[in-house]
Amino acid sequence: MDRLAQLKQFIGKEFDQSPSPFMKWLNPIILSVEEGQLEFQYTVRPEWLNPVGNLHGGVTAAIIDDVIGATMFSLNENSFITTINNVIDYFSGAKENDNIVAETKIIKRGKQFVNAQCEIWNADKTRLIARGTSNLFKINN
Repeated sequence: MDRLAQLKQFIGKEFDQSPSPFMKWLNPIILSVEEGQLEFQYTVRPEWLNPVGNLHGGVTAAIIDDVIGATMFSLNENSFITTINNVIDYFSGAKENDNIVAETKIIKRGKQFVNAQCEIWNADKTRLIARGTSNLFKINN
């Protein structure tokens, strides 16, 4: 079964079959899957908070990097794709037990490089929490 079909099997469920131990720890629920576009939902946990009780920027960055990685998985490429850089803008916060939604899309898919974007929203998508863009490099296996 191709990787895109594997992801689609988990729509509406926790993605507990990820090959990434880190993604398993983040414990997302897959909301939608298309080639090059994913939507995952997360529940903000206490260990994800900064000292003032907001979603920690480092966790936000990690979610962006991880879900963009899953988006690369959806492309069914034969090569491994690794992150070159992440640029993240923070707009708003999230509190413990808030549900947040991470949406990804491919901006440009080249022969060697991919540019992707991830936006993190509150659950009803009325407030943008963060937007990240990543450049990724295809490594031939």
